[in-house]
Amino acid sequence: MTARQSIANYEPKVREYANFALRGIKKICKECGPRETGGEAEYKAQQMMAAELEGCCDSVATEEFQVAPRAFMAWVKLGVILGLLSVVSYNIGYAAVSAVLMVGLLAIIVLEFLLYKQALDPFFPKKTSHNVIAVRRPKGEVKRRLIFCGHADSAPEWRFTYYGYKLFHSTALTVVVVAISLVTMLYGTAISIVSLALSHGLDGVGALSARGPALNILGYVFAGLGVSLIVGWFFSNNNRFVEGANDNLSGCFTAMALPKMLQATGTQLEHTELMVLLSGGEEAGLRGAKAFCKAHAAEFCDVETVFVALDTMTDFDFMGIYITDLTSTVKHDPAVCAMLRKAAETAGHNVPYELLPFGASDAAAATQAGLRAAAFAAMDPAPAPYYHTRLDVPDALQPKTLEACIDIVAEIAFQFDETGLAPFEGSTVKAGK
Repeated sequence: MTARQSIANYEPKVREYANFALRGIKKICKECGPRETGGEAEYKAQQMMAAELEGCCDSVATEEFQVAPRAFMAWVKLGVILGLLSVVSYNIGYAAVSAVLMVGLLAIIVLEFLLYKQALDPFFPKKTSHNVIAVRRPKGEVKRRLIFCGHADSAPEWRFTYYGYKLFHSTALTVVVVAISLVTMLYGTAISIVSLALSHGLDGVGALSARGPALNILGYVFAGLGVSLIVGWFFSNNNRFVEGANDNLSGCFTAMALPKMLQATGTQLEHTELMVLLSGGEEAGLRGAKAFCKAHAAEFCDVETVFVALDTMTDFDFMGIYITDLTSTVKHDPAVCAMLRKAAETAGHNVPYELLPFGASDAAAATQAGLRAAAFAAMDPAPAPYYHTRLDVPDALQPKTLEACIDIVAEIAFQFDETGLAPFEGSTVKAGK
């Protein structure tokens, strides 16, 4: 049975709960405002959403975890410092120092940004963040478990995304800044290593003459590029967090709409335990999802379990099922991805498979923990003007998209309840298809 066949007055109900989501998002933005990981506003928002879930779920629990909220993006400013020290070191003749600094910087970027490891956390103050976990039991025996996850925290503003859009009506400035910084780091690493090789390992000021004029000229180019690294210092504004109406209260309320709708219509899934996870700390490096998986993933071996991250339900034309995550270093479960796509087709939407070339969703933490997972999002990857900017407000939400996403989420639940993953095992998924 599909959601359409199981829920009375289905389409009006979907519209009703899209309006519920809009009202709830506006209320949280007004009463809580921006929600930094581990802050009072994040917790207040989670408790407000937990209160909504108490009437439609059999249990609602709040679990706390420790997090260093400023550690995740600290690599940006650390990168500026190490990069400039590398430039200076090379141009005064210490190519070995320059190479070590650049290799160290690249290692930090790989660990923190590409792999979301907690490499810098030990060096930063800790705060307490939370996960809200709500469970709605099925009519019969629990044979499957479906987890829908949205994150409750919001991000610090990315200056170049906001001012790029404000000045040029384009968010490409962020991409340009990141690209130039990456080129500078790779360039500096390469010429430092080449300089060491050609000078036969000489180091110190005396090595300048041993390099020859060509490598010295390359050093001046490095210095010119190095100036661009200073721009990176201003990339993120930690004094201004955004409201996060789209990223990601929209995902939270899309997840919440399903048990609310099931309760209101007296509908139960047959054998699937429905779980809603409102995670904290996603913008601090998936910390809430990581804590949830660490605490519970081993318990989920009892029945077939699927984890679906819902992240930014805004741009109708950019709805996508993400088959990779964590800067495409993580591949999500093909059967889960295929099931999500089938459910979208049932809802009347042709939702393509997509890659996630930069960034991550909470589904990455689930896949890394051994759970079968995928991510569903609806955001322009350009990125969108509201992404991590002060434009991430309720007015940017699109009711049409919220309706479509709630519809798809409902069909995912009924598809999984009826068949599980068995019909989708062995599926081949390919981006753009």
